[in-house]
Amino acid sequence: MTPPKPELLAPAGSLEAFFAAMEAGADAVYTGLKDFSARAKAKNVTLGELERMLGYARGKGRKVYVTLNTLVKEAELPQLIETLAALEAMDIDAVILQDLAVWRLARRHFPGLELHSSTQLTVHNAAGVRMLERMGFTRAVLARELSLAEIAAIRRQTTMELEHFIHGALCFSFSGQCYFSSFLGGKSGNRGRCAQPCRRRYRYRGQEGYYFSTNDLSAIDLLPELAAAGVISFKIEGRMKSAEYVASVVGAYRKVLDAAPAGRKEAVRAGKELLKLSFGRVPTKGFLPGGIPTDIAIPSLTGATGRFLGELTQVRGGTLVFKTRDRLHLGDRLRVQPQSDRAGSAFTVKELLVGKRPAKVAAAGSLVNVPSPFRDAFKVGDAVFKVSSEQAFTLSEAACRRRLGQAPPVTRGVSLEIGMPTTQTLSVHARCGGLELHLDYPVESFPATERPLDAATLEGVFARTAALPFRLDVLRTGSLPPVVIPPSRLKEIRRDCYEQLAASLRDERQQRRQTAQQAALSDLLPAVPSRPGHQRLVSVIIPGPRDAQLLSDPEVDRVLIPLTPGTLQELERTGRRLSCQARQVVWDLPPIILDPQWPSYRQAVERLQQRGFCNFRLNNLSHFELFSGLAEMQLSTGYRLFSLNSQALLAWKEFGAAEATLYIEDDRANLSELLARDAGLATAVTVYAPVPLITSRIPLRGLRPDSPVVSDRGEPYRVVQRGGLSVLSSETDFSLLGQLESLRAAGCDRLIVDLSHLGPFSPRGRQVLEALRKGKDLPGTSTFNFLANLE
Repeated sequence: MTPPKPELLAPAGSLEAFFAAMEAGADAVYTGLKDFSARAKAKNVTLGELERMLGYARGKGRKVYVTLNTLVKEAELPQLIETLAALEAMDIDAVILQDLAVWRLARRHFPGLELHSSTQLTVHNAAGVRMLERMGFTRAVLARELSLAEIAAIRRQTTMELEHFIHGALCFSFSGQCYFSSFLGGKSGNRGRCAQPCRRRYRYRGQEGYYFSTNDLSAIDLLPELAAAGVISFKIEGRMKSAEYVASVVGAYRKVLDAAPAGRKEAVRAGKELLKLSFGRVPTKGFLPGGIPTDIAIPSLTGATGRFLGELTQVRGGTLVFKTRDRLHLGDRLRVQPQSDRAGSAFTVKELLVGKRPAKVAAAGSLVNVPSPFRDAFKVGDAVFKVSSEQAFTLSEAACRRRLGQAPPVTRGVSLEIGMPTTQTLSVHARCGGLELHLDYPVESFPATERPLDAATLEGVFARTAALPFRLDVLRTGSLPPVVIPPSRLKEIRRDCYEQLAASLRDERQQRRQTAQQAALSDLLPAVPSRPGHQRLVSVIIPGPRDAQLLSDPEVDRVLIPLTPGTLQELERTGRRLSCQARQVVWDLPPIILDPQWPSYRQAVERLQQRGFCNFRLNNLSHFELFSGLAEMQLSTGYRLFSLNSQALLAWKEFGAAEATLYIEDDRANLSELLARDAGLATAVTVYAPVPLITSRIPLRGLRPDSPVVSDRGEPYRVVQRGGLSVLSSETDFSLLGQLESLRAAGCDRLIVDLSHLGPFSPRGRQVLEALRKGKDLPGTSTFNFLANLE
């Protein structure tokens, strides 16, 4: 049997992009609301617009998914509940989520919502997908760092739907594992506000380059291979992109997906021509072909999007002079990118001169003068990019709103059973969803001389639902007497039946929505008085077992040791000494464990359990599967398993965790709100640590940890490459050591100090521990978002 054609899933960050996707042939779109979206800077849509979009898409046999793929603060939970209730009521096709608060509330109170995992959950192995299956998800959006072979291996171990990106911008970091933007200014990528510091220019040993800026994914050559690997939904990135971008990219991939095998080569060629109109970065197939891609990040290439036209040779007030490498036309949109790392400025070409003569179009190679609305804003040498053409998608926002206003409402299927218990009564039994309605109507009937009342006649009448949001799916009749009923009376009955059904359905849905919403609100944990005065428990992350002698320090209650092949070998050399202190040792799992590594980690966990070690800290959703079938384990979650609200804490408890490390990006206000809730498990706060700004599978060739990578602003960063991962950290460590009294007053009595990069017995490590004892902060450290506001 031929497998179904994969779904082509397009971004719809605006109404214009939605209609562009529909017209270009997308099977489904994903869009964000004004809140809880990982693309908060996109236009996004209101609930009212979303319901109209859903009706329009359903009328064309398409689907609409909503992205609630951002982290949720404690005070935002009531608003989240209201949003979930509205989405279930409108029967949205699916919700894409990152925060387990969304999962827990939907599963418990809004079971009509279909759940898809966001790529922000960093699902990168079969165990992660199996965990999602256990949780009731229907689709996993896989990490973009996987090869076709790795995807196929996951497919063989699960029945869940798999979705994968095929086109668009790539993050240098694993999605969900980037703290770069947040660390620089509180604008968290995990809260939908990424400022894209990875696209900036950096300096390493005097050499400037865009070291962390990736090229754009383009898998148009690999669609059959992706389908064969088991991917059923092909996703296009770009909720921040224009309608023109969406139209070009969707059109290109639609052309290839619809091509017969014999015409595929030509379709790919034509599709690539269309993709040139999307004005993206240099294309790469990323990790899909296998191996480490050499073209995914090229430091010599700017991180800006658009087609490079040239560099400014003169700037006269607001007029820009440059030699254009590509055809330029009135109506094209340009962006001028300064040589510094500040954002570029874009404008539409309204006047164009070739030499001194006005022109509508300039050929490639022409020296052009282009007046801009920005006076004295640019310098010679700044780069010029074309980001949109005069052939842009032409439906304006106002036209989109008019079209949306004409869209039919979402229809619901109705099943009717019609009978005549007497010749003076017509009975109608209607079913719609879970609602049933029985109605009896008096009728005046006449003996039939020809064409008596039958199922076909009734179906012809009741199939016309007029403006009411129904469609007749099934009509059944029992035996009918040989009579006729005046058509006008049948139409009156049809109208009254559907009106009563609509009113009953509206009342029932409203009641059900209010009941579920109230139950969900009641499920939220109340704030309780803070409980200062508990004995504090200090855990220190150390590089390896050899530093476990730190446990002799009366201030240190536990040590956390990274679980790596190296630390396990070191454990073997320490003999039985550490096993005697096994209850004070927590093994810290790496956030990324690919499938080939999985068996060795399972064996390591079993060996450690045999030696008396039972404490483990988990840093990815898949890690819960690692302990399946193992008894008497004490599990905790690290900050990479996002705990920004009490519903997430309740989820970790449900999965078997006894302790959770709260989110490292968090601010004081939300931490206080969260610590005031009793979720039934212990909570710990990181008070000193290096912040892994980026965790990547992309190698940084030539960059060594002995020299910093420096931004244009003079900020130094260090790169560590180990175990197939690249980690970028700030040379400014995170510290709340001066905030210990504030944390204690809020009810925090479990502290985590990460010295894995320093060692506890180094001069700096000793300084940190001394500052911990005295409750004083260290100079040259950062409180991250604690004293600011996590956006």
